Amino acid sequence: MKSKLFLSAIALLMAFTMQAQEVNEKYIEVTGTSEIEIVPDKIHYLIEIREYFEEEFDGKSKPEQYRTKVPLHKIEQGVRKVLSELNVPQNAIRTQEIGNYWRKQGQNFLVSKILDIILTDFNLINEIVKRIDTKGISTMRIDKLENKDILAYHKRGKIEALKAAQQKATYLVEALGKKLGDVIRIVEAENRTVFPLAQSNVMASDAASFDSFRTIKKNYSMLVCFEIVE
Repeated sequence: MKSKLFLSAIALLMAFTMQAQEVNEKYIEVTGTSEIEIVPDKIHYLIEIREYFEEEFDGKSKPEQYRTKVPLHKIEQGVRKVLSELNVPQNAIRTQEIGNYWRKQGQNFLVSKILDIILTDFNLINEIVKRIDTKGISTMRIDKLENKDILAYHKRGKIEALKAAQQKATYLVEALGKKLGDVIRIVEAENRTVFPLAQSNVMASDAASFDSFRTIKKNYSMLVCFEIVE
């Protein structure tokens, strides 16, 4: 029993000693941030096409008088024709979604489809908007921007954030007449991507509308703990 008590006393003493050492440790913890602008080389442009009635656009017919439905395949043919004229390859166009759209009670279903078009040039978007027949178009918008060298951008962003943390810690410690020591730990915070608001208004999709999409802003944050040297 005495032996157990003695061992317990030693363990308790070691615990207090370790806690005291932790309290006496001198360190500084800072957060470094960086922002990297990424130029996308792949643009996912979504065009939602939807069946409609020709009478909708004659300026005089009422909904109950609509009779001549323009089928989805005809609308899609028109879209693909425009894309072909702009040298967008057919394998760059894929169907993202297709379904029925309920117009009004008592009327026919109207079928809609979303086309995901991969582009490499923002100027093509402006040309698509100029040439396409918008009567069968519900929305056109930029969905996703990508870059094949995204991992290299991530590495650069994290390194810049670490350098920023070191610079911040250095001038703070030197202001107190101390020196910055070794790194104790590094914690990578959640990185954040800043995307511009997607453009969903077909008629407003002009050149100026897409200028903000030409770069993606990626924010990086690193929490770094440094030792303080006397």
